Amino acid sequence: MNRYALWKYLIIAVSLLLGLLYTLPNFFGESPAVQISPLRMTTQADTGLLQRVEDTLKRAKIGSDGLFLEEGSIKVRFEDTDTQIKAKDLLQSTLGDEYMVALNLLPNSPQWLTDLGALPMYLGLDLRGGVHFMLEVDMEGAVSKSLDRHSSDIRSTLREKRIPYTGVEKLGETLTIKFRDAESRTQALNELKTDYEDLQFKEEQASNRFHLVASIKPDALIQMQDSTVQQNITTLRNRVNELGVAEPIIQKAGADRVIVQLPGVQDTAKAKEILGRTATLEIRMVDDERDLDAALQGQIPFGTELYEERGGGPLLVKKQVLLTGERITDAQPGFNEDNQPAVHIRLDNNGSQIFRKLTRENVGRRMAILLIERNQTEVVTAPVIREEIGGGRVQISGRMSTIEARDVSLLLRAGALAAPMDIIEERTVGPSLGADNISRGFNSTLYGFLAVAIFIAIYYMSFGVISVLTLSLNLLLLVGLLSILQATLTLPGMAALALTVGMAIDANVLINERIRDELRAGVSPQLAISTGYERATGTILDSNITTLIAGIALFAFGSGPVKGFAVVLCLGILTSVFTAIFVSRGMVNFMYGSRRRLEVVPIGKIWIPENESARKQFRYEIASPSDASSEDDASDAEESEIEKKREKTDTQPVTTETETFQEESQPAARENTQSESSATPQSTPAKTRNKRKSAARKSKKK
Repeated sequence: MNRYALWKYLIIAVSLLLGLLYTLPNFFGESPAVQISPLRMTTQADTGLLQRVEDTLKRAKIGSDGLFLEEGSIKVRFEDTDTQIKAKDLLQSTLGDEYMVALNLLPNSPQWLTDLGALPMYLGLDLRGGVHFMLEVDMEGAVSKSLDRHSSDIRSTLREKRIPYTGVEKLGETLTIKFRDAESRTQALNELKTDYEDLQFKEEQASNRFHLVASIKPDALIQMQDSTVQQNITTLRNRVNELGVAEPIIQKAGADRVIVQLPGVQDTAKAKEILGRTATLEIRMVDDERDLDAALQGQIPFGTELYEERGGGPLLVKKQVLLTGERITDAQPGFNEDNQPAVHIRLDNNGSQIFRKLTRENVGRRMAILLIERNQTEVVTAPVIREEIGGGRVQISGRMSTIEARDVSLLLRAGALAAPMDIIEERTVGPSLGADNISRGFNSTLYGFLAVAIFIAIYYMSFGVISVLTLSLNLLLLVGLLSILQATLTLPGMAALALTVGMAIDANVLINERIRDELRAGVSPQLAISTGYERATGTILDSNITTLIAGIALFAFGSGPVKGFAVVLCLGILTSVFTAIFVSRGMVNFMYGSRRRLEVVPIGKIWIPENESARKQFRYEIASPSDASSEDDASDAEESEIEKKREKTDTQPVTTETETFQEESQPAARENTQSESSATPQSTPAKTRNKRKSAARKSKKK
């Protein structure tokens, strides 16, 4: 009845072992470290660099807790942050501009745990420290960029359809397409309506001018706003991945804002620089046919813009964009033929075809490569096209430093932002504040656990101790599961941990009270344990499933902190159900299931009501001793022995005249006595009570 098969005990043992194994890395903490990465493609982090770093630290008498080569970079551990900062400044000055030396935090887990894949769970910004940014998308810039793209496409469409027009001009948030006659305008309107579903067109006529005004539809504008924010989120996530931040939080906040949280980032200036930059690449043609001197005096020709070439003079560049950074698949820093820093770009198939056609049709002309950053456009270089360039490989060079070449390649490789973004809010959470939050959260969980454990152990005795052990194993499995999933634990998540402690004990209380109810009804101890677990299981599942549904809704519709709370809550519900129903039953079966003569269940004092109306609430329809014996031989033998003992004690007093008189004069007292006897495990069997009634009736007739 109360016995588990061997495979069930093996499942419990393996679950607890895995939970302990994956929980251990969270107790070792983190240590400050310095990470050294090469800036140039020709430079690599190898054992030679490792020895060089070690010798540099020894000469400066700076001790370290470990130095190793991992994933193309060298990482050095230190005891405290002061030593970390000293080592960072020393290594930066010694290694020069060929390497990037950054501050970092590394887990202190033993290597054998790391080899097994046991890693500590990630800590959020409020626990680990780091930097918080709120960025706002420049939607006016997104609309302007979309209109520029539509302007170029409309020109190409009209040329392909051979529809004469006099020009396309952008005025605010509209495009004005000019024609010489109404027939051309009507023909263009029919073609453009079919090809450009996101634009709405309106005909205008002033004197002898025939115009077609195009603007973005309201629903398309909303869709473009959403897609712009989502594309920027993707781009920011790629840039953050380049920084090596574990589990960053990048999410939408409102219609045009994005929140970026970088836990563990100590070099906040570098993070702000990378995130705040909005580098995009454009390739246009230089207009050498127009008068540059007139442009310098303010008379810029129509369709051109005046820029300064890096390291050179002013240039007139056509507004038509021939190729953008959206076609870039890879960008790496390197050097050109003159051993000067450069950025090597690789284009996709469409970009390669466009660039090949561009260079073939413009041999002998100058091509301008523009870098747009923080709403500022600069001509990086404007080389003369000597021949057709195929293969999709482009090189950008123009008096840039090695660090600048690396940053530009990172930005281009991560992808172009759909619209510029400005940092409107910045907050920094120090590691000391995060450590204080961890300490407070840990203490709240610990004190809550101890308070619950003491109360349950006193109130339920041995079964209370089993409940406390079950609660401990629940926390162990929950932390291990968070570590396996590499989830991010935040301060709301720690609140969910504390809540899980209080909620998880409810299942054990239900089980213990069910067992008590069965004992009140006169059920044998073994049968009471089995029935108590079976009847409590349904209630436990119902209550936890409803809470799980609420947790899933919080995760689906909540924001960042709410989602962190919901993740821990849902996982805590799953581990609570597993430990309360499966693990707790296994422990009880292991301790009491093998006992054939279990006289008493150590579950605390069983309260029995004194008045008749309250006692009737505890009268259950239970199986007779003969029916119970069919379920379990041990229970039958125990019931038979109890009956024999009680039959021996029920002798002469049942047939005396005194007791007959008491039964006639005080029937209510007799019923109360019988009810109280039947509500306890030591009650008189039904056959004995029938004998008493028969003897009483015979005595009355006499």
